[in-house]
Amino acid sequence: MENFVKPRPTFPKRAVVTGGMPYGNKHLHFGHLAVMLRADTIARFLRDRIGNENVIFVSGTDCYGSTATEGYRKAKLSGQIPENVSLQDFIYSNHIHQKETFEMFEIKHNLFGASAFEPMKSEHIKMSESFIKTLYKNNMISKHSSFQFFDSKIGVLLNGRQVIGRCPIEGCQSEKGYADECDLGHQYLPMDLIDPVSALSGTKPELKKVENWYFDLDKCVDEMKTWIEDVEKRSDSPVFMIREIKEFLKKPEIYVKKEYMDLLKTLKLPNYEIVEKNGPSSTIVFDKLSDREKACEILSSNGLHYRTGKTLVPFRLTGNDPWGVACPEIDGLKDQTFYVWPESLWAPISLTKAYLKSIGKSDDEWEKYWKSKDAEVYQIIGEDNLSFYGPAQQAMWLHMQNGKVKYPAKDGDFRNTRLVPIKHLLFLNKKASSSGSIKPPMAREFLNYYTPEQLRMHFLGMNLSNNNVNFMPKPFNPEAKAEEVDPVLKEGNLLTNVYNRILRTFFYSTQNNFNGVVPDAEISQEILDKCEKACLDYERFMYDKKLHQVVNVVDVFVRDINKMWVKEVNGCDEAKLKILTVNTLQLIKTANLLLHPMAPSGTENVAEYLGFDKTKAFSWAYAFDDYKAIKPKAEIKFIEEKFDFFKKHPSQLV
Repeated sequence: MENFVKPRPTFPKRAVVTGGMPYGNKHLHFGHLAVMLRADTIARFLRDRIGNENVIFVSGTDCYGSTATEGYRKAKLSGQIPENVSLQDFIYSNHIHQKETFEMFEIKHNLFGASAFEPMKSEHIKMSESFIKTLYKNNMISKHSSFQFFDSKIGVLLNGRQVIGRCPIEGCQSEKGYADECDLGHQYLPMDLIDPVSALSGTKPELKKVENWYFDLDKCVDEMKTWIEDVEKRSDSPVFMIREIKEFLKKPEIYVKKEYMDLLKTLKLPNYEIVEKNGPSSTIVFDKLSDREKACEILSSNGLHYRTGKTLVPFRLTGNDPWGVACPEIDGLKDQTFYVWPESLWAPISLTKAYLKSIGKSDDEWEKYWKSKDAEVYQIIGEDNLSFYGPAQQAMWLHMQNGKVKYPAKDGDFRNTRLVPIKHLLFLNKKASSSGSIKPPMAREFLNYYTPEQLRMHFLGMNLSNNNVNFMPKPFNPEAKAEEVDPVLKEGNLLTNVYNRILRTFFYSTQNNFNGVVPDAEISQEILDKCEKACLDYERFMYDKKLHQVVNVVDVFVRDINKMWVKEVNGCDEAKLKILTVNTLQLIKTANLLLHPMAPSGTENVAEYLGFDKTKAFSWAYAFDDYKAIKPKAEIKFIEEKFDFFKKHPSQLV
């Protein structure tokens, strides 16, 4: 390693990996796989890199909130579920289905729990109470008499998903805006929603004032600027993430069409600045959010249309949805439940605690993972959720400290997490979502055409850390031609074709020429250097979470093994064949280690047939050693002709 200039990246002693929690109102679609497969691969790599016992991979079903209750209502109306099925039974059934689906794709959580069911439920209630009480003690939550939609025809307050309109955020491309957030995750005030309609009666709802607790996120702009400037220095921070989070740290803005500007100037708005830009609208900038809110009221009362810009607004913590985690009474405000988004942010902590207690650890063991300078929390999320996991979560974590807020937090306080966002995964050139007009195919459907390893390799090969990527599975594409190659199989062919061929060739040659015993010969230094370089390149890209580059490193490395064998085997005498055999085994040993997080079951099968010690074969403690360090015996298992370590899907065998 001394021959390589770049220093190796430093990994934590302990790590938590989280994947976004799917809502409890539905089964999983392919978008859930894109997130969770990346989380699983990162978790598996970290287990290999820093020790299985030091890594906790958690996720679970997000059970509560209006999404769940509205999904339940629609399922009953459509006849999807019988009348006698309870909300709890509906959510639990979906939770079990989600858990089993992830297992089908070889996604290995330490715990895939559910916020409304044990072992997570009781821990989540305690964690939720701890958060709001600590934030209250630290003077970072406030009561706000905010507006909530009311359906006067039916006579009920509407939850978030029971109101549908258009997002007021300038430039937003979402298909649906709900009460206070759109389906792309933009948050806004209910009175700013454009053309609201009650999903229950189809009428325009009224706005009524209700009292809730809010986290004072709008006071955290300077802290979040310090945080994001620090994050920007890291090599693993995507450019799009930095750009999008910085947009929320701008001063409050309103966009008004230039044709209305003369009228606007006659109104007595709070102190503002006009910024003229190219395009049909002018930008009105305010120093304070309260000034913008007052301006919005004045503009609305004068019939002047406007759109709002991204900025930090108070983050709602509680509501009145009965299907939620109960909030303790604080300062006379009672009978509240937690709003689903904040409680889903600390849900991974509840999951971590529940898991550790399930394996006999102490009640405070979770703090070694969430509050220690020796630990790191990696959160793999979709781009749409950056506003929540970015400013909202990171600011709350800072204000859970005792005493004066310090960034970075001192050892023993909640530490800011490492965000690993991915861009949008398009389906047949279009954005598909459960709430949109184009519905995504369900995850299990793909197992009718592909093996889990083929799908894992394809999703991991996508450059989602930088770009929106188009998913074009041939069996789902009505425009695909019969003679065309299925794009989904491209990365998986490395396993089913190239790596299979290398492995079979090695086994057959060793069986036929050396009676299934690996000969005793010296591994070439050139081969050891080649393995070392591949490991270092792979490690760097994995540290930066550039999984498409990780796949590329392995692809080139494996194909080079095949090229080397073909080039050197012809006219090879016994002495040279011995050297070629041990060199090839050394390369296979490295390839198998690097492929393990991506194709776990197949590589573990390879290790067994080669006679590797599995506790060492996938440990980076032995990554730079020769194969003899992980192979107690020289013998290898016998394989039959046409044996496949990585099988194709039956539908592909035509």
